[in-house]
Amino acid sequence: MQLSNYLFFTTTCEQALAFYTQCGLGKISDVLRFGVDGMPLHHEAMRGKIMHARFEGPGVLFFASDNDDAEPMRGSAHILQMHDRQLTKELFDKLAYQGVVTTPLAIQVWGDYYGKLTDQFGVQWMLNCSA
Repeated sequence: MQLSNYLFFTTTCEQALAFYTQCGLGKISDVLRFGVDGMPLHHEAMRGKIMHARFEGPGVLFFASDNDDAEPMRGSAHILQMHDRQLTKELFDKLAYQGVVTTPLAIQVWGDYYGKLTDQFGVQWMLNCSA
C-alpha cells in the first residue's frame, strides 16, 4: 500500500506541473488529456486540459488533473522531509515564488529547520529538514 496525493486544479494543472518541474521536484511521467486520443470531453472548454497526470521525482509521487468544478485547495499539505539545509532553503524559495509564506524557514522548537507556504496554485507545502 502507498498513499499518494491527488491534486485537482480548475484549469491550471499544466502550469502548476511545469512550475513544480522548474522547482526541481520531478516531472510528468504520464498524462491523459480531455478530448484527446479517445478520452472523454464533457464540454469544449476542457479540450486538451489534463484529465490525469502522474508526477514523480526522487522521493516524490503525486497525481493531478484539471477539474473545472474542483473545490479550492484546503485542509492538507505536502510535507517534504529534507536532509540538507541549503537544498531546503533553495526549494522553499522556489516554491514560494508568487505564493504566500505562512511560516518562514527557521529552526523550530522541535529542533528542525522548517517552513510552510502556499504556492501560487493554492497548494500548501511544508518543508522540514532534520537537525
